[in-house]
Amino acid sequence: MRGFDAILFDFDGVLIDSEPLHCASWAEVLAPFGVQLAWEIYRDRYRGIDDRVMLQSLAAAANPPLDWEELWKQYPAKLKLFCQKMERAQFPPELPELLKRLYADYKLAVVSSSSRIEIEPPLAAGKLRGYLGALVFGEDVERIKPAPDPYLLAARLLGAERPLVVEDSPAGIASGRAAGFEVLPVTSVSEMPAALIGRLSGNPLPAG
Repeated sequence: MRGFDAILFDFDGVLIDSEPLHCASWAEVLAPFGVQLAWEIYRDRYRGIDDRVMLQSLAAAANPPLDWEELWKQYPAKLKLFCQKMERAQFPPELPELLKRLYADYKLAVVSSSSRIEIEPPLAAGKLRGYLGALVFGEDVERIKPAPDPYLLAARLLGAERPLVVEDSPAGIASGRAAGFEVLPVTSVSEMPAALIGRLSGNPLPAG
């Protein structure tokens, strides 16, 4: 299928390699509770899902089980740590030129389950915000990924009828597909530009 009128990007793991920063921030604030959160576990089980769902799972798996709401009280500390780490994070150097090229032909949006305070400041600091016609965050929808709500809202805000979703996580891929949109799955930030240009040039979607 050709003729996309918009491109809807996930943020973490698609535009910037920030997923390890989320994991490290959570690991630091959960360590005093005896919770060990390794990157491999976070990557395979919790990437792209609601933090509360992750904490419920971690609390239930603890020995003895923990009250997940006590863990959730650590979210402000996690958010502060993450924002501090993001101040030192760098977007791929080719990303501004890629968005500039795409901006000429497509409506663009970022669609994330993370909060606005985690994402909009880095986009502004990286001088990328101006290319984006819409931003959708976790607080903007009743149901986050894997529900279709975030991508449906982004398409509505852009007035897009044929968007292409660019995602790296199982929850995000499921969200885009549940919205009825084509999804380009990517496995890394470094892979994304070539994969996207290849898809827009008419190459078939990769398996997955």
